[in-house]
Amino acid sequence: MRELLGSLPAEQLRLLRAAPPGVELASRPMLATPSDRREFPGEWIFERKLDGIRALAVREGDRVVLLSRSGRRLDETYPEIVDALAAQRCADFTVDGEIVAFSDGRTDFSRLQQRMGLTRRRDIEASGVAVTYYVFDLLRLEGVDTTPLPLRTRKSLLRRALTFRAPLRMTTHRNAGGAGLLAEACARGWEGLIAKRAGSRYQPRRSPDWLKLKCSLGQEFVVGGYTEPRGSRVGFGALLLGYYEGDKLRYAGKVGTGFDRRTLLALHARLAELRTPTSPFSDRVREPGARWAEPRLVAQIAFTEWTRDGMLRHPRFLGLRDDKPARDVARETASGAAARK
Repeated sequence: MRELLGSLPAEQLRLLRAAPPGVELASRPMLATPSDRREFPGEWIFERKLDGIRALAVREGDRVVLLSRSGRRLDETYPEIVDALAAQRCADFTVDGEIVAFSDGRTDFSRLQQRMGLTRRRDIEASGVAVTYYVFDLLRLEGVDTTPLPLRTRKSLLRRALTFRAPLRMTTHRNAGGAGLLAEACARGWEGLIAKRAGSRYQPRRSPDWLKLKCSLGQEFVVGGYTEPRGSRVGFGALLLGYYEGDKLRYAGKVGTGFDRRTLLALHARLAELRTPTSPFSDRVREPGARWAEPRLVAQIAFTEWTRDGMLRHPRFLGLRDDKPARDVARETASGAAARK
């Protein structure tokens, strides 16, 4: 694999340096900035926005480590991905990607949730949920830090360094796009697109060089409580949601759709363990009979828009996330102006 690096042009060879340990390099992934930008003059590439969980993988000799974006080990939950990485001819790399599950040809976060937290092989096999690891970036190769290289170069190295067979896939991209390509993606039922500057380096932070273009609104919210069920409903009526603004947990409304009976009962059991006598929200919550919970659970929510008073319109529960700390959940805002800088 050293010959791949040796084939780079001289100006790119000068950017290379010895890499830190793979786990250290994977501890701060590059994040995309939400944006409403639709015109992209200049050199950008466009990837499909996948509805899964971010995962970075490290292979150093016989050791393979699979990490969430918050640094939590995922090895035992997705052993088929670990096995596929361990079988690679290249024995020294760090890659970035997304783990997804499919339903009717589309990535389905709710289906993926059925695999989250499972660690026993028999439970994983009994779930019947197959996963795919879509890899889109290369941070380290043969002891060399590749993050300073342009994105196109990193992708070229990645394509040649690894062999992509199920459950591993190389994330494909388009070399041109904008409003038309996003409309096409939305018509196909995709989450949206990720636009990336083709000449950018990999930066361990949220960057305007990667832009998140969504088909519909959706983000993570912190669960701070719930309402009692009514009629034949079991578990709870609705989850009370919020996001952090500094040290304050701001109330964003409630979600009562997107649950099946099993989820209602399982979530209620978890919330019962987190019961607290006082509201964690900084705002007044006008929900009769509200029950409060320590703000530890993070839920993925789809919705149509924000109302003028800062509430969610038509929210729908998609699943719990375990790859993002509750204190990192903030209100996402799309900034076209910021993206053009």
